[in-house]
Amino acid sequence: MYIDKEDLDELEFPQLLAEISPLAYSPKTREKILQLRPMEIDEAELSLKKTSEYLSSFESSNAIPFDEYEDIENELKLMLIENYRLENSAFIKIKTITEQIGRLQKFFPTMPETFPTLIEDVSVLEFKKEIIEKVDKVFNRFGEVKSEASPALKGLRTEIQHAKKAIQENFNRALTTYGQSDFLDDIRETIIDDQRVLAVKSGFKKRVAGRTLGISKTGSITYIQPDSVVKHYFKLRESEEEEKKEIDRVLRKLTGELAEFQPQLWRYQIYIFDLDLTRAKAKFADLINGVLPKINRHKTLKLRDAFHPLLWLRNKVENKTIYPQTLALTEHNRIICISGPNAGGKSITLKTVGLLQLMIQSGILVPVHPKSEMFFFEKMMTDIGDNQSIENHLSTYSSRLKKMSGIIREADANTLLLIDEFGTGSDPELGGALAESFMEYFYDKKSFAIITTHYTNIKLVIEQLPNAENAAMLFNEETLEPMYKLEVGQAGSSFTFEVAEKNRIPRFIIHSAKKKVEHDIVNLDKTIVKLQQEKFEVEKLKSDLAERKESVEDKRDNLQKLNEQLQQKLFNFQKLYEEEHRKLQFGNKIEAFIDSYTKGKSRKDVVKDFVKLLEQEKFRKIGADKDESKRLQVVKRKITQQLKKEDVIEKIAETNEKLEEKRKSDRAVWMKIGQRVRITGSTSVGTIEKISRNKVIVNYGTFKTTIDAEELERI
Repeated sequence: MYIDKEDLDELEFPQLLAEISPLAYSPKTREKILQLRPMEIDEAELSLKKTSEYLSSFESSNAIPFDEYEDIENELKLMLIENYRLENSAFIKIKTITEQIGRLQKFFPTMPETFPTLIEDVSVLEFKKEIIEKVDKVFNRFGEVKSEASPALKGLRTEIQHAKKAIQENFNRALTTYGQSDFLDDIRETIIDDQRVLAVKSGFKKRVAGRTLGISKTGSITYIQPDSVVKHYFKLRESEEEEKKEIDRVLRKLTGELAEFQPQLWRYQIYIFDLDLTRAKAKFADLINGVLPKINRHKTLKLRDAFHPLLWLRNKVENKTIYPQTLALTEHNRIICISGPNAGGKSITLKTVGLLQLMIQSGILVPVHPKSEMFFFEKMMTDIGDNQSIENHLSTYSSRLKKMSGIIREADANTLLLIDEFGTGSDPELGGALAESFMEYFYDKKSFAIITTHYTNIKLVIEQLPNAENAAMLFNEETLEPMYKLEVGQAGSSFTFEVAEKNRIPRFIIHSAKKKVEHDIVNLDKTIVKLQQEKFEVEKLKSDLAERKESVEDKRDNLQKLNEQLQQKLFNFQKLYEEEHRKLQFGNKIEAFIDSYTKGKSRKDVVKDFVKLLEQEKFRKIGADKDESKRLQVVKRKITQQLKKEDVIEKIAETNEKLEEKRKSDRAVWMKIGQRVRITGSTSVGTIEKISRNKVIVNYGTFKTTIDAEELERI
C-alpha cells in the first residue's frame, strides 16, 4: 500500500505500534514492530491467520509453550570464525532456543484444527536434538562447565580440591600453633587477595615463617601466609590456570561442533522472532477485543461495531464509554459523505476507518464484529485536521489545497480517501463549488472515499449520485447532546443555532442571525433535522420489530423441536410397551409351567409343553419371515412376467392408483369411532376415539396418540 508518513501520523499509526511494541520479548522484535507497514494481501492474510490462531490460545486452556528468550543472532555470526570460542551464556541461549523449537513441534500437531497455520511454520524446521545433547554434555543446569566435560578437566578439578583441602588444614594448624604462642593480633586472621592470612603482631613477624602479603595502616599488624600453606597455594594456582586452559579447549571444541548446525539455528532464530511478533500482536488483540474479519478479494468493506483501538484503550483506563460505528463501502456505494454537528464524532469515524484499514493490511487484528468484511486498498490518502504551516507561511486553506493537489494526481479506483471538513477554509459558496468539483472528480475516478462536510450543496450532489450515499452523526435535539452514532442513508444537520444556544449565546443574537440567513436554507436545515429524528424513531421501531420477530421464530423452532422429540418418545414408548407386554405373557406361561410342576404334573409333560412353547416362538420369529419371503418371491415372479408383456411405467402407475383408490374406499367404510385398529407393523391394539380430517386419535387405554389415517390398519 502507498501511504506517506504524514498520513500515517494523521491516523496515529505510530502510536498504535508503540502500544504493541512493549508486548514482545526481544528488543529486536520490538524495533521490528515499530517499523511495521502495510503488506501485500497474501503476506498480510498469513500474518492475520497466525495471530488469530495464537489469540485463540489465550481464550482456552491450550497455552502455547513459548517463553522469554535471548536472541542468538550475534553468536550465529561469530561461531563461524575458525577456532572461535563462544561465552558460556551463549551455549545456554542456543540450548534454550532449540528446546523451545522441540516443545513447539510437539505441541502444535496435537491440535491441528486449532493451529493449522502455526503448524505449517514449525513443521518445516528440522529439529536437532544433538544440539541440546552436546550442550548438556558440557554444562550443568546452572550453566557451569561440568567436570565430566573431559577426563583432563576432571583430573585437574580433583587436584584443585586436594590443594584447597591441604591449604585449609595447614592454615588451621598454623593458626592454632601461633595463636597459643600469643603471636597473633586479636583478629587472628583476615583475607587478602582471596587468601587467608595470619594477623601477626609486627613485633613477632620474624618468628613466623611465611610469605608477607601486607601490613596494616598503623603498622602494628603484619599479614603473613604460613610456609606450610604457600606450596599448596602455588599448586592450587597452577592447577586453576590449567583448568582455565582446559575449559577454553573444551568450549572451542563445542563451538566448532555447534557451528555445523548454524543453518538450522539461523532458521530457529528467524522462526522465534516471527513467533514473538505474532504473540505480541495477539496480546494486543486480546487487549482491544481484536478479531479476524472476512478478507475479501473483491471490493467490499463492511465494518460492523467498529471501535477506534487507541480510543478504546484510553477510555477503558478512564472508565469512559466508547461508541462503535457501522458502515459499508462497495463498488456500488463507493463514497460516504458524513454531515452533522461539530464534536459529534465525524473525525473519529474517519480515523477509525483509516486506522483499522492500516492495521488489517499490516497483519494486525481489528476491534470489529466477527461478521465484518474488509478488502485491501493499493493507496490510502488522508486530509484530516488543521494543516496550517507556519514555516512555509501557508494558511490552512492553502495547505489543504496543496495536499488536495497531490491527492488528485494519485487517486484511482484502488484508492481510499479520508477527507475531513471537505471544502472548508474559504468563501462558503466558492469553496463549496470547488469541493463539489473535487468530489465529482473522485467519483469519476471510481475512488473510494469517506468525507465530512457542512456544505449543503455537497449533500445535495451526493443524493443525486447512484454510487454515493449521505450519512449523519446523530444528535439529540432535545438535550442538544451528540449521540456519537453514525446513521447511513441521510444527510445530517449542523445544528448551528441549537449548538450556539447551548453554549449560552444570547437568544436575540441567534434570532437576528436566523433572519439574515436565507429562508430556504433555514427550512432545509429544519427539514433535515426533522427527517433525522423521524428516521431514528423508525430505525428504533424497526430494530424492536426485528428482535421480536427473531424471538418468535426462535420460540416456534423450539416448539417444533419439542413436538418432534415428544412424538419420538411416544413411538419409543409404544415399542417398549409392546415388547414388555410380550415378555409379560411369556413370563406368565413360564409361571404356569412352574405351578403345574409343583402341583404334581410330571416333569416329562412340563418339558414337552415348554418345548412346544419354544417351537411356537421360533416359528413366530423365523417361520413368519420365511412365509413372507416366499410370498414376495411369488409376487415378484408374477410382476416380472406381467412386465414382459406390458409397458412397465404405465402399468406400475395404474396399479398404484388402483391400490390407493381401493385403500381409500375400504378405509372410508371401516374408519369410524370405536373401531379397533393398530399401527401398520405394530402389535399393539387401540380404539379410534376421534377423527379429524386425515388425523386420528387412538386410545390405547394407558395413553393416547395422534397419527395419520394412512398408517392404521383395521383389526
